[in-house]
Amino acid sequence: MKITEDNKIRIKLRSYTHYLLTESCKTIINTAKTTNTKSSGAIALPTKRRIYCVLRSPHVDKDSREHFEIKSHTRIIDIYEPSSQTIDSLMKLNIPAGVDIEIKL
Repeated sequence: MKITEDNKIRIKLRSYTHYLLTESCKTIINTAKTTNTKSSGAIALPTKRRIYCVLRSPHVDKDSREHFEIKSHTRIIDIYEPSSQTIDSLMKLNIPAGVDIEIKL
């Protein structure tokens, strides 16, 4: 059976905490399995690091600095040939507040 590219849902998940991200990926994959659709993923994309350099003292020592970083984790899930039941069950999912979801049809 050949999988066509035109009939799929691509779900892109982003979060600052990786354990929230893996839990939400597991729930999405489990709902896809219960509705008998094929899915691939969760594919982990490279972690993006944003590093901020802050001066410790506002007036004097420029040599004294602190570094802070924020890591953003990203996962991709593809669902092939979704039915209307699959789409309805995906819309009813409770995803944690720290996870950003982007869905492309």
